[in-house]
Amino acid sequence: MGNYNQVTKTIELDAYGIKNAKVNYQLSHQELHRISIEKGLGVEASSGALVVNTGEFTGRSPKDRFIVKDDVTKDRVWWGDINIPFQSEQFDKLYDKVVDYLSGKEVFARDCYACADANYKLNIRVINEYPWSNQFAYNMFLRPTEKELEGFNPEWVVINAPSFMADPEIDGTRQHNFAILNFTKKIALIGGTGYTGEIKKGIFSALNFILPVYKETLPMHCSANFGKEKDTAIFFGLSGTGKTTLSTDPNRSLIGDDEHGWTNENTVFNFEGGCYAKVINLSRNNEPEIYDAIKGGAILENVILDKNAKVDFTNTTITQNTRVSYPIHHIENIKVPSIGNNPKNIFFLTADAFGVIPPISKLTPSQAAYHFISGYTAKVAGTEAGVVEPVPSFSACFGAPFMPLHPSKYAEMLSKKMIDAGVNVWLINTGWTGGPYGIGKRMELKYTRAMINAVLDGKLGLYNYDDYHIHSVFGVAQPRTCPGVPTSVLSPRATWNDDQAYYTTAFKLTNAFRENFKKFEAHCSEEIRRGGPQRYAF
Repeated sequence: MGNYNQVTKTIELDAYGIKNAKVNYQLSHQELHRISIEKGLGVEASSGALVVNTGEFTGRSPKDRFIVKDDVTKDRVWWGDINIPFQSEQFDKLYDKVVDYLSGKEVFARDCYACADANYKLNIRVINEYPWSNQFAYNMFLRPTEKELEGFNPEWVVINAPSFMADPEIDGTRQHNFAILNFTKKIALIGGTGYTGEIKKGIFSALNFILPVYKETLPMHCSANFGKEKDTAIFFGLSGTGKTTLSTDPNRSLIGDDEHGWTNENTVFNFEGGCYAKVINLSRNNEPEIYDAIKGGAILENVILDKNAKVDFTNTTITQNTRVSYPIHHIENIKVPSIGNNPKNIFFLTADAFGVIPPISKLTPSQAAYHFISGYTAKVAGTEAGVVEPVPSFSACFGAPFMPLHPSKYAEMLSKKMIDAGVNVWLINTGWTGGPYGIGKRMELKYTRAMINAVLDGKLGLYNYDDYHIHSVFGVAQPRTCPGVPTSVLSPRATWNDDQAYYTTAFKLTNAFRENFKKFEAHCSEEIRRGGPQRYAF
């Protein structure tokens, strides 16, 4: 590894209840990499990246995510299976146990911040039990300059102790792992899990409360890029829909790949300073930017190395959720700073395994709000135990696990911003065509890219009645022609060659939409409710 001239710095953590600890403060990523290997907590891949195993948990644990219910949150948070309440007294007792556990140990602390727009900057102090967790924080959050560190005042603190195990009967957790947000004390407390995604999603969830409640700014689970004509495009989508792939474009600068804010000052800004990408089946041919970003400074999670320390990206022995984190500057074509103008186009990506949603369609503001609240994609056979045919999957706002407020709040903000900015909103089906999963085939990436390029080039932006067909089931406007795409591909019904089977399946999906939307109806305007499919199957 070689020697690194690390400037030794330290800070006191007594104010947090962590006493007599050896505090490694603001270490470089090289030093954290070296320490992880020396302690036997990771190995180095042939690419130079650090490889770690996150242990028992290789993904988030949504049922073990809690929010402290107190005067700040009790009347604002949308409580339920997603936002699970935790009592203040229980939090205080558990917090004391965690900081007592960390006292007297070697810990790793880092000051960083979220939000690239200085008007929305959130200063964060991250305290980690493991060096590689602290390196993850270096990768994923924005990195202050030496001058910015002078007099740095952290507003939020993340305390991360993967080896601390809670006692559910005493501590009020569901099991031994937990991720708890306390908005009054401005603490994200994480224990019992080494999965680093809990760190970044904890702060994302906090911002999804802070920005709309206090800053009148819309937080979004999306990727964004920036064109040569200074136009911003936003891509919403759940896992597996192509969000990262489609926003990574050699002809457009990447603003960010996962978390953004849309302000009243007509800007879109990245929350983060890095990327956290899935690497299952990764190849340089398909995703060269991500592949080449995996080098010294990057952290690979739960991958398998061969005898030459080369990653086998097809090996899912540990998990299918293999990941890499890296600073955003590992990508060559990025927007600096990570801020764009008001978006001109928004894409909702869905991998429709039923094969009935058009490959591209234009949405009205009410339809956009409805589909945003719905957050639809589909699970295909084999993705989960017991899934033998396509199953609808809905995640409100394309990120329900991270949204503390009622989804209608975010949808109303999005709808107003879309109208004020004159944004075009498009529904893109990156899923199946010519039949459902198992019968049809996956939409070709070259056609999806051609559709998106046609939108971004202004060739589909105008709405002329003769240029579009109103889908008889979903009510969306699908273009009759698109440069670079065969006309036959644009009509999902035509690709089936069986009208009865197509409409039977389409009505099955619309009924799933309506059933899912019932829990939101009481909180939504009539205009939003009418944005969904209006025809019923009999």
